[in-house]
Amino acid sequence: MGVIRKKTASRGTEAGTKYHCDICSIDVTSTVRISCAHPSCHEYDLCVPCFAAGETSKAHDPTTHPFQVIEQNSVPIYQEDWGADEELLLLEGAEIYGLGSWADIADHIGGYRSKEEVRDHYVDTYINSSYFPLPDRADPEDTSLQDSISKEEFQARKKRRIEERKEAAKAAPPTTPKQKPTASVPACHEVQGYMPGRLEFETEFLNDAEEAVQHMSFEPGAGINIGGEPDPEVELKMTVVDIYNSRLTARTERKKILFEHNLLEYRKNTALEKKRTKEERDLLNKAKPFARMMNRDDFDEFCKGLEYEHNLRLAITQLQEWRQMGIGDLKTGEKYEQEKQQRAQRLVPQGSFDRFASARPKQTQQPEQPSAANQLTTPELPLRLQKNTESNLPFNDFDRAFASNGDGASTPQPTKTKYVIQPLSGVVPWKLEAESAADLHLLTKEEIELCNVLHVHPKPYLVIKETLLKEAMKQGGNLKKKDARTICKIDATKSSRIYDFMVHSGWINKV
Repeated sequence: MGVIRKKTASRGTEAGTKYHCDICSIDVTSTVRISCAHPSCHEYDLCVPCFAAGETSKAHDPTTHPFQVIEQNSVPIYQEDWGADEELLLLEGAEIYGLGSWADIADHIGGYRSKEEVRDHYVDTYINSSYFPLPDRADPEDTSLQDSISKEEFQARKKRRIEERKEAAKAAPPTTPKQKPTASVPACHEVQGYMPGRLEFETEFLNDAEEAVQHMSFEPGAGINIGGEPDPEVELKMTVVDIYNSRLTARTERKKILFEHNLLEYRKNTALEKKRTKEERDLLNKAKPFARMMNRDDFDEFCKGLEYEHNLRLAITQLQEWRQMGIGDLKTGEKYEQEKQQRAQRLVPQGSFDRFASARPKQTQQPEQPSAANQLTTPELPLRLQKNTESNLPFNDFDRAFASNGDGASTPQPTKTKYVIQPLSGVVPWKLEAESAADLHLLTKEEIELCNVLHVHPKPYLVIKETLLKEAMKQGGNLKKKDARTICKIDATKSSRIYDFMVHSGWINKV
């Protein structure tokens, strides 16, 4: 075999197509060679000494087979630094590997040609030519370039260029082999069956939709009969095509949801799921159908709202349980939960092996991170209270209750005088109790005292409080006493006392 198409692993080397003598195997790439032209000798080459000696091998017969003398076409024809042999290899490589595969074409040419150099030469010589698709010097009679540079001088330049680039390649640091890009096959993605390069799945939604139209064909001119009526067969085919298109639309819509909500990032989504509780996961799974009618940002906000509402409900349930147990602050409530958990662990029955295991020293366990619901009842200062502490803004009674540490010691803050409720003339204060007054447990001690003095039950007081706070929020936290009397619709003296109490507590600002 005279031709050896050699592909090397490293780019930018001598490489190229090599020709060897089929008798002595000497390299005849850069010299004159004899090629057999008989059909039985495919790509059969000989060096000049073997041809002159009449050597033969295989089915080659030098006495009867025709031959061709192939010289080295190392002469410039289009550009000064590109020979005719390299131009032929360039076109041959483009035909084999396709335009755009410049690295493979450069390896096919050899001579330490880089892919950028090959690409620029092809664009300048063939694409940007004034005689496109032919080069500017495509006329066979145009020998001006060959006459200006002799063959010996051109070959000397080529040899010098190859030697210089060979030395530069030896001195250059070794390059890491480029990893093969991920193929678009189902095994190359974290989601099994997904092909990332094609944005398709191995098993699509309605995977057998194409079976209805795979053998369908339309003959030229079909569709209308001789009488001008539509052909029933064509109408049936068009109905089947419409059904197929509707299935493709449904498949595309489902893919759009997958891509928009990043459902293909399996590992990332799984890591987020592990951080949630079982109740939160069940809640978010029930909310997933709403993703079809929302974009990603809206759906994320919707899920955050559902999760926050769920945690609020859990925190309210926990606070209600604490109140039933007579717990009045968050610090005591945290201690109660710890003791409750310890009692539950002691009630778990143990077998003989468990008793032996409990006698061994236990390894220290890492403290669990508090859940989102537990963070709502933590005795630490909420973020807004920490900001108030840094900015020295005044606290109201509600914030001060949360800012207390639970053990009687509170954060340093300016002392505030206790509000003294002026009794009504001729009215003896009540002594409300939880059994006789509904919702009494929702009031603070000062509010209970206010209701006793003014003869107002807890439920009406809470309605008046809510109404005044809503009206004050509409006016930026400010409210006039006259407006408060109009809103309350009760005795003016009682409404004035309630208004003064709320101003003193810092819930509203006096105007």
